[in-house]
Amino acid sequence: MVTQEQRKRQLAREKFLRQQQRRTSARRKARVRNSVIASVLGVIIIGSLALYTTGVLKDDDDKANASSETTPSATPSAAKDPCEKPATGAIKTETWKKEPAVTIDTSAKYTMTLATTCGDIGIALKAKAAPHTVNSFSFLAGKGYFDHTKCHRLTTNGIYVLQCGDPTGQGSGGPGYTIPDENLKDTSLKNNVYPAGTVAMANTGQAHTGGSQFFLVYQDSQLPPSYTPFGTVSAEGMKVLQKIAAAGENTGAGDGAPNATVVINKATVTKS
Repeated sequence: MVTQEQRKRQLAREKFLRQQQRRTSARRKARVRNSVIASVLGVIIIGSLALYTTGVLKDDDDKANASSETTPSATPSAAKDPCEKPATGAIKTETWKKEPAVTIDTSAKYTMTLATTCGDIGIALKAKAAPHTVNSFSFLAGKGYFDHTKCHRLTTNGIYVLQCGDPTGQGSGGPGYTIPDENLKDTSLKNNVYPAGTVAMANTGQAHTGGSQFFLVYQDSQLPPSYTPFGTVSAEGMKVLQKIAAAGENTGAGDGAPNATVVINKATVTKS
């Protein structure tokens, strides 16, 4: 016969086992939850870092449905080049030791036009909100710095940008000086999203390291507000970007050189 004391001990053991089972189950769920969170954070971090160092965002350097239109095929080399041959001309190699003095009129309107092999991309510049950046682009364009340079990077997965502005075409070039970050609280940047049509500075991932490289967003992209937004692409310019994006990139992995031959034949900044 089971005594009362033995019965108490048995009930205590059963209670202990139930508690252990619940704790084990809770730990298992926590591990799964943390794994999912880590995966999501990893995608976001990789997406943002990809813009500069693996290259937008390095001087070295609609969504799910729309991505099917821009994601490259498994055989990107077979993609047809939608662009023309580049104009003849040499890339400038001049650099400068310091940022040019700010001489633009921040109360005026400035427009940058990228005459590319794929079509003209018009950009309304934000002179008042990003005077150092717009002034630098006006200076560099006036020197012919961007002329005959390739847009060396296209991302079609996670973030959706075309990166340009490096005379080396490798993601490692710059004008020799850096400019400060500006306009990082632009009203267009909501919930860490750079909306389609945004033109922003690439950088090294550190503050105030922008040079000449920049990226054009052709589809809303999740990024931390660390990249100076200094312009907005025109409606016609967006059509050009979409054409470039539709041709894909050369790795098939969503981040590489564009299949389209994207060369800036001439960059001009005009005041009105």
